[in-house]
Amino acid sequence: MKATLYTIIALIAFAANSLFCRMALAEGYIDAWSFTIIRLLSGAICLSIIMGIYSYNLRRKDLTLNNPQNKAILKDKGSWLSSLSLVVYALCFSIAYVELDTGTGALILFSAVQLTMIGWGIYKKEQLSALQWMAFIVAVAGFVYLMLPSAAVPSVLAATLMAISGVAWGIYCIRGKICVSPLRATGFNFIRSLVAIPLLLIIGMVYLKNMPLATISIEGILLACASGAIASGMGYSVWYMAMPLLKSTQAAVVQLCVPVLAAILGVVFLSEQLTLPFILASAVILGAVLVFILNKKAPQTAS
Repeated sequence: MKATLYTIIALIAFAANSLFCRMALAEGYIDAWSFTIIRLLSGAICLSIIMGIYSYNLRRKDLTLNNPQNKAILKDKGSWLSSLSLVVYALCFSIAYVELDTGTGALILFSAVQLTMIGWGIYKKEQLSALQWMAFIVAVAGFVYLMLPSAAVPSVLAATLMAISGVAWGIYCIRGKICVSPLRATGFNFIRSLVAIPLLLIIGMVYLKNMPLATISIEGILLACASGAIASGMGYSVWYMAMPLLKSTQAAVVQLCVPVLAAILGVVFLSEQLTLPFILASAVILGAVLVFILNKKAPQTAS
């Protein structure tokens, strides 16, 4: 039940993140570089506050030095590899997002995520049954059917950046299997990512030399903050709670539900049209993912 609950919450957060990015970048409220910087900064600030309160209560209720579990929790400070993966994912996604059609970007991104995480799962000798392979193929087919109508031939640079983003996200997810405290690991990963902000500012100023600062609107800043503090900071923390309870292959496949959930949020909040092909594709994807997950019990400890 924990794995299911954490996974559902995290997937909704991922879908909300997609919605925030679409509203901010597609509408031109803010540029990709500024969006990424504000996203990382707001996530770090939000999680720092939550971590401070959590650590204070932990030290207050228990004698930390005499409690091995608490000591392990307080020692979990993420890693530089996870933080680097987070920065690469966020920046490459934001830049490529404005250059690609929704369908094209989703196809490239999730293909890279699937290859990375399922490839890692196979490397770690995770066994998949014939039914799971069939469910995976059906889910991918439904995903392609859903995204293909809005896909177009992408530029090489944008496609490469989106593929790099997918690989980086896959690595970030896999790293979550070894964390002791999901909240602290995510928080420190965001805090470490702030080291990259000066570099992003410098490159961004060169990249955006012809773009006036007036293009950064209040709406863009608010959407970037919502993406960083809520959908990313809190959402990634919950995802890191789910990762040790899931196999890498399971964590990869369930993410095929994100475009479906993002489209549903678009219907609810952006009044986008609900079509019969979307309903059919969504039913196929969700059904196949459900078969894949239920076919074999997830492990209870990290590998």
